[in-house]
Amino acid sequence: MLPQWCPQNLLAGFWVCFKLLLRWVYEGICPNFFIPQNNLFLTKVHGSAQNRLFLELHELYKKGLACLLQSSSIRSYIIDVIYNPRLSICTDESIIRSEVDYDKQLITELEGVRFFSVDLYYITKAIHIIEQYVESPKSLYQVVTLRHLTAVIFQRTAFSLQNVYTNKRANKQMYIADKISCHMLKLAAKFGCVSDMLYIAMYYYKTFRYREALSVIEMTKVKLALPYLMYRGRVDEERYIEAVGGQSWSTKMRQAVAQDIELGTRICYVSELIPEQQSALQNKTRTLFIPVFVMLHFLEFLCYRHIDTTLSQAALDELQVLVHHDQGLYIYDLLRDISWEILGICHQITGNLQAALYSYQQSLISESPLNNIQTATQGRIQDMVQLTSHQYQ
Repeated sequence: MLPQWCPQNLLAGFWVCFKLLLRWVYEGICPNFFIPQNNLFLTKVHGSAQNRLFLELHELYKKGLACLLQSSSIRSYIIDVIYNPRLSICTDESIIRSEVDYDKQLITELEGVRFFSVDLYYITKAIHIIEQYVESPKSLYQVVTLRHLTAVIFQRTAFSLQNVYTNKRANKQMYIADKISCHMLKLAAKFGCVSDMLYIAMYYYKTFRYREALSVIEMTKVKLALPYLMYRGRVDEERYIEAVGGQSWSTKMRQAVAQDIELGTRICYVSELIPEQQSALQNKTRTLFIPVFVMLHFLEFLCYRHIDTTLSQAALDELQVLVHHDQGLYIYDLLRDISWEILGICHQITGNLQAALYSYQQSLISESPLNNIQTATQGRIQDMVQLTSHQYQ
């Protein structure tokens, strides 16, 4: 911000105000000067109108102060100043922010939005609260946040329902719960991003529908391979703009954004990961984070184990290459422990105990405070040591 307003910094002051306006339009919030809690954009600047206005303002923003030359009433006063090579107007900005930069920031902020409850009563209550907001005018940030929260709540509800009715003998109740769970996960995939499709695959695997799971995995694999995918702040900006530039946020999320998989530690998603969830829970960690590409190959391996062992081995080979050779592009440094752990689980399932032991040891070396799975890793290492010692007796 400027320390003071004066004729000498009038253009720099305009630029500060213009950037603030651009931010307000992007977020859909313009606070009233006297009552900041009142949003002046509430009824007029939202939805498609908000998106159009932002794009128009952003085009002006990319032109810099020269955008003022488009105003016939201002042009004659400032043209000599702007084109004077001896004058330098400080706008306190070295890089013009692009649409991609705004999208990256919004996604980063979204990653901090969490929902931890597994109690169906509180989940239902949360859904009712979201319903109350659906019809009211909302800022872009509020819309995106609500969609994200809805996807997370539906995912948790789907697996919670499945866990509740798994051990019950009432087939009709199980059938109804299964239909509801499947519907919720498909809705979550529509509300969420590309990686949310893997929750459907997890559910199909958990309920022994391996071919259906593999069909979803293949669709997800195609989307994750798209050249304009945004993942962990990395994206080919030109291709991203070509593919989804100027489109609605729901379209961008569904087609071009991927996030790491988040598993609540008090809900069973994949039985093979129960020890890791229990370890995290013992260390008061509510969520297990798994790189989306690791989860993709893990689920593919698990499903093919029941259909085609050759393809199962191929999925394991891809996972091994990823975990062994990734340089931070697909596996975040703090998630290397769970990535090695999952590779070890796969090796253990195939009976390759030496490779499993090595992977678990690497997981322990890569231990991070994010997932807190070291108790599970130590237990798996002990199991491997005992099993390998029996092999040589």
